[in-house]
This record gives sequence, structure tokens and C-alpha cells, in this order.
Amino acid sequence: MRSHFLPLFLFLLLVACQPHPYRSSNKMQRQQLKQMIKNLKKEPLVPISDTIVQPPYWVGTTNFNWRRPGFVIIHHTAQNSCSQTLKTFITPAAQVSAHYVICKDGTVHHMLNDYLRANHAGISRWGNMTDINSLSIGIELDNNGFEPFDSLQINSLLSVLGNLKQQYNLPTANFIGHGDISPTRKNDPNFRFPWKLLAAKGFGLWYNDTLAPVPPDFNHLQALRIIGYDMRDTTSAIRAFKRHFLQDTTRKLTEVDKQVLFDLQRKYF
Repeated sequence: MRSHFLPLFLFLLLVACQPHPYRSSNKMQRQQLKQMIKNLKKEPLVPISDTIVQPPYWVGTTNFNWRRPGFVIIHHTAQNSCSQTLKTFITPAAQVSAHYVICKDGTVHHMLNDYLRANHAGISRWGNMTDINSLSIGIELDNNGFEPFDSLQINSLLSVLGNLKQQYNLPTANFIGHGDISPTRKNDPNFRFPWKLLAAKGFGLWYNDTLAPVPPDFNHLQALRIIGYDMRDTTSAIRAFKRHFLQDTTRKLTEVDKQVLFDLQRKYF
């Protein structure tokens, strides 16, 4: 019996002796969290002013909770490897991050607590919402932007999305791409991303197989606005829509595109 345990013991000993490549950045995150918790424990102060009546004592409400994420934003990393992305996200000067990084082989790095705010969306807009970072969870897929997404990676993504949807009771429509919320700046995840598959699993809306004719008074710009696109640059909004729902990167709406858009606006409305 003892001889059977020896190889396992040696393996565990070898693993334990391996240097942890992210030890210092993990320590830095723990220090930041410690400071945040310390700040949370402080009693809120009334601003000092002669015109404000100061209470004799502080009264703290017992009715509170964490701010809950309402959206999931999917990205591609636009880098050449998972390790390169991890390095970027632990570099303070980069000032970019995400909650999850999913490698090509399906490995999932949960880099930040879901309740904390990651720097993944940048300057963005969806409907009337502009501070998307404060409302969302960011998921980065290891992909340079010019290649298909590995099935192992997508399987892991579906698993993560299922957990997030259940845990935070996320609406089906609230699974979108970085290119959807930042159409003038971003195109991720690239047009090869399987949005239809995700929609079939309950992560994002999709159009019906049978499409109705478009009425003569159909306003395609208004329809894009109803879905959520930022219409300050209509060409970019159209391209973002076509990339997501038609796997097309061209700029003009065809009649079929308009039929898809007409069908979708009724689902988002």
C-alpha cells in the first residue's frame, strides 16, 4: 500500500515546491481588498458645513446588500496567449481587467470577485446606460481577434454563463458583446463568435427562423436604438449589429438584414 502512495506524495511535493508565478500580484489584490474592507467599516460622515445640522450620533441602516451585476459583456483578448492576457491584467500601469479569462483549452481564470468593478468596458453605452463597468461582469476569451473560438473554450464559457445567469437572475437579453456597447472602438468578440449557439442556451436574444416582411414605414435606426445601440455613429451601430447577428462585417443593411432587425426589435421592445 505504501508503495502506491509514494508517487502521489512525490508529485504533490513537486507541485508544492513550484514557484507561484502570480504570488506577488495575488498579494497586491489581497492588500487592496483589505484596504477596501477597512474603508467600508468606517462610519459615514456628514459633510462639515455650518448650514448642515449635525446629528448627535450616527445611525446606520440595516437594510443593504452588495450591488448586483446586471449584464455580462463578452470580449476577445486581442492578444496572442492566455499568459499574455493574465500578465496584462496584473500590471497596474495597464489599468485594464476582467472578471474572467477563458483560455483556448477551456481553463477558466476567475480573476476578480463578481461584485467588484473591473475595468473591461471602457467608454461605452447601451441604451441609456453609460457606466457599463459598474453594471456588468466582463469575460475575456483568449483570441487574437482573427481566429475561430475553440469548442473547449465555448463549453467553459457556457458553463460560466449558466452559473452567472442563475446566481444573479440575469435577463436573457443582457448577454452582449464589447463591440455592441462600444461600436466605434471595438469589434470583439469577432464575427466568428457563435452568438446563435449562446442564444439557444438562453444567453442573448436571437431572431426567428421565419422572418416577416418589413413594413414600408419601418425605421431601422429607431430599431437599432430600441435594441440598445449607441446611435451617435449610425454606420458603426449597423456594423456592430451585423457582426453580432449576421456574422457580417459590411456597413449597409440589406433587405434580409432589415427583416432580422425588424424581428429583433419586437423581442427587445
